[in-house]
Amino acid sequence: MMTEQGRVLSALLQGAFICQVTDEEAWRFLKSRDNAAQLEPHLALLNRTLSTTAEGDVFFASYLTIGESERKVLTQQFQDTASNLVPLVEWLLLVQQANESDMPITMGSAIRLNELQTTIEDTPAYAEQLEKISRYRMFGSTSVNLDGQLKQVFKRLTDMGYLIKPNPDKQIYLGTGKVEHLYEMLRFIDETEALSLSEQAEAAISQGSLI
Repeated sequence: MMTEQGRVLSALLQGAFICQVTDEEAWRFLKSRDNAAQLEPHLALLNRTLSTTAEGDVFFASYLTIGESERKVLTQQFQDTASNLVPLVEWLLLVQQANESDMPITMGSAIRLNELQTTIEDTPAYAEQLEKISRYRMFGSTSVNLDGQLKQVFKRLTDMGYLIKPNPDKQIYLGTGKVEHLYEMLRFIDETEALSLSEQAEAAISQGSLI
């Protein structure tokens, strides 16, 4: 049987963003400095180190040292994320507007799919926006009806780790720590807007804790 240390290590190496929402046991394990320190030698064997975002409430593994092969991987990761920013931001804004909220979705925010769908159905502008969002390559919806479009968007966001559905029997989703990481990416891109995408990727790599 795998130990908790082994389970957490495995999740980190698979690219998980561990937070209180997605995996509370692993999150509590990593909040202990002793536990986190014990993981470092194991991560270091694979050229990884433990990084955090959202003021230390989200944990993920990043490269310890960056050579040419790591640089290629990270540049591609950054460019992939950057190419998804427009659909992600448009979706975040749509949900915020539909919920009539002053606050954006954050880690732990609950989204009730049925309520959201009703609001979008009742507001033609929101329905039009959802259709546009669902057609982006990252979502890839081919559905002509709103129900199918919305479900495809939420499925992809769950698959990509931005949302989690704690109870399979209820249409309630929670924002995860990966949403917080997305906001850090947005802030970074905003601060470096004068740079080209490849220059931004290079700056993000040198910053280390971002990707």
